[in-house]
This record gives sequence, structure tokens and C-alpha cells, in this order.
Amino acid sequence: MAHFAKISNNNEVLSVLYVNDRDTQNSEGIEIESVGQAYLEQHNNWPAAQWIKTSYNTTRNQHKLGGTPFRGNYAGIGYIWDQENQIFFEPKPYASWVKNIETASWQSPIGDKPTLTEEQTSQNTAGTHRWGYNWNEETQAWDLTNSQT
Repeated sequence: MAHFAKISNNNEVLSVLYVNDRDTQNSEGIEIESVGQAYLEQHNNWPAAQWIKTSYNTTRNQHKLGGTPFRGNYAGIGYIWDQENQIFFEPKPYASWVKNIETASWQSPIGDKPTLTEEQTSQNTAGTHRWGYNWNEETQAWDLTNSQT
């Protein structure tokens, strides 16, 4: 079974449909994206070029079953299709964040959030605190937060 994302004119994912294998295969039984696109155009009144195949098993450019990742992420409603890089991206979380093509994800302009200390992690595990980092768009920094239970 193949999954296809329906893309708007501004490359936003509007929906995701699955198509039976037989409707994506050529006469030799080989799955071909353009065959599925033509089928979807015929049955959904939406241009073939705006149906993009997506992989249910791909997240952050990793294949869940150890296979080859396909198009960065499984498309979801509201995701954005990056035609140039052939990647589906989640909606951009903050205006300052940039695409990380390697991981098919967004990252802050200063990199990943800091790691909690051993003490903070053990307090989280014990349930006495809830340490974490949240992005502050105004200061362009990761803010350490703590809410006791």
C-alpha cells in the first residue's frame, strides 16, 4: 500500500491518502509514483503533480524498520513539501528556526537544546521536579524551566 500527500499550490499538505498497490503499478507489476499520481488525479480531481508519495515508516530521515528513508518524514496535514530537497517538513515552530536537511527537521539558530545535568535528570525521575528547556524566540535562547510537582 502506498501513501500520497495532496499538496496545495503553496506546497502545504492538505491530506494524505493510501492507494492499493495495484493502482500504483505499471503493467510489469512495478510500483511507479507517476502511476499512482495519475490514478489519484483521475479519482480525486486534483493535479497529478500535486500528489507526492510519502513513506509511513520515515521520520526525521530515519526508516523505522531499518530500510532506506524516503522524503525525510511521513507527510501530515499542515506539513510543508520542500520540492528542492524532496523532503516533507513539519510546520515551522518558530520564525528564527532553520531547516536541517540531514535530519529533515527544524533546528534553532543556536543548535540543539542543552542537556539536563545528572541531578536535574534524577530529580525528574524521582518526580520532585520537572526540569526542561523551552525555546525563547524573543531572546533567541533556550530557557531552563522547573515546575515542582
